[in-house]
Amino acid sequence: MIPIKDLPKISEAEWKIIKVLWRNSPLTSSEIIDALKKDTSWSPKTIHTLISRLVKKEAIGVKKESRLNSFFPLVTEDECKRVETKSFLEKVYSGSVKMFIANFIKDEKLSQNEIEELKLILEEKKDS
Repeated sequence: MIPIKDLPKISEAEWKIIKVLWRNSPLTSSEIIDALKKDTSWSPKTIHTLISRLVKKEAIGVKKESRLNSFFPLVTEDECKRVETKSFLEKVYSGSVKMFIANFIKDEKLSQNEIEELKLILEEKKDS
């Protein structure tokens, strides 16, 4: 597992690119563009720029094959979610998980099943 401080910070737009690669990789830039057509109105140039940024940040790798480059993730989805969660908690809740969970539970409708699952998670955490 890569330490959080060493993971790249990925922008909201870059998340769309890397999610495509987490679902299926390696992909060429044309395949990434095709995959994003229905979800974005981005031009191919914009997508190429985002791909280049992700390569520079070392979030995705590139394999050069003749005239085509194929791209693949260098970081996992779980690792990136950890970074984003930590960043969000610091920015919005001053790092307090308790404040976040309290606000979330207060404002969301939870099913009985979801409540039971949360209790189980907390019990497992208590025992570890």
